[in-house]
Amino acid sequence: MSQDIRKKVFEENKLSKRLCRLMGQAIGDYQMIENGDRIMVCLSGGKDSYALLDILIKLKERAPISFDLVAVNLDQKQPGFPEEVLPNYLKALGVDFHIEQQDTYSIVKRLIPEGKTTCSLCSRLRRGILYRVADELGATKIALGHHRDDILETLLLNMFYGGKLKAMSPKLRSDNGKHIVIRPLAYVAEKYLEQYAIDQAFPIIPCNLCGSQENLQRNAMKQLLREWEKKHPGRVENLFRSMFSISPSHLMDKTLFDFNQLAPSIDSDVGGDFAIDEGRFDFSHKSSDVIHFNL
Repeated sequence: MSQDIRKKVFEENKLSKRLCRLMGQAIGDYQMIENGDRIMVCLSGGKDSYALLDILIKLKERAPISFDLVAVNLDQKQPGFPEEVLPNYLKALGVDFHIEQQDTYSIVKRLIPEGKTTCSLCSRLRRGILYRVADELGATKIALGHHRDDILETLLLNMFYGGKLKAMSPKLRSDNGKHIVIRPLAYVAEKYLEQYAIDQAFPIIPCNLCGSQENLQRNAMKQLLREWEKKHPGRVENLFRSMFSISPSHLMDKTLFDFNQLAPSIDSDVGGDFAIDEGRFDFSHKSSDVIHFNL
């Protein structure tokens, strides 16, 4: 084996271990998976959901608890969708799977005017179908492939366009209240998933079959994050870390902090009168491959 090949294998194994570590940390931090769970892994054919399934299979083999996996794909009958790709891949992988066929494409095209964004309606239809399928398959958890960058993009979208501090939860109760939805890739940066997809040669199905929507605000947020990471290493990681350290007393939501009952006290306030104090920040911080949180 040549030195170049050995180096390539080493880097691929290193990345696989990193993904297992970060996913395992997120799963443990939020108790995403419990003994006896049947996890419905939503597989779209994109790099993120392929990696989600692949790493969950690896973790299942070494986990101290027992849980089952079933991969589910929703064939929305988009023109040109290569419907044989996922079944062939999953059969070769030897994993339990289900392909749900529902023509949501025609519904979206009928209801949304040409040129308008279809993602919102498509997403709502997809969620309703997947919740039903989860019931039919006896799934206790629904695993989605959203990663760290998706969460940060959502945070920025809500701040810039919605006027609220809200992102994506790593674990939540579904809209109908009947299911627990988990995001095991919550700690994983998108750049790692991009490289992992190349290393594993996943048969990617592009998400542009319903027409190009390159000008969506989410793409603008993605570009913003990538520019920050390039020009200011560590900024994106710190933005992510900020969601783990929230001070309601230093925001303005009266439902989270009772400002009206605030009164002088002889006891010192640990939070104090600090808002932005440069002495409390390490501006020399550089990005790290591994997330370290004191949770």
